[in-house]
Amino acid sequence: MSYSPLAIKRSRVLGDIYKRCEPIVTIPVYMDDESGELLGHADESLGHYADAFVFHLSEDVCKKLSSGHYTYGLDYDILESGSDKPSNIRLNSIMLVGRKAPAKKA
Repeated sequence: MSYSPLAIKRSRVLGDIYKRCEPIVTIPVYMDDESGELLGHADESLGHYADAFVFHLSEDVCKKLSSGHYTYGLDYDILESGSDKPSNIRLNSIMLVGRKAPAKKA
């Protein structure tokens, strides 16, 4: 199976938790939930200033991900800050959740 890296902006994947999420080294990417199929991994191999996740997934999954067939599910831990500022977040894994097809009208 060939793997194709795909870079996606961190803010697009993380949404509201973007500003609080710590950088990652590498994390697993699953289908639907953590008990689902392990698809590959994501990292920030483009460097600190690129501000993107690089997904290392099979070519067909990359094509579907880039064309909007999936939404993102996130597993993360909230790290205690001990002060008045918001707590940081450590990302554990990313789940790709298939979008529901719209119901056909009769």
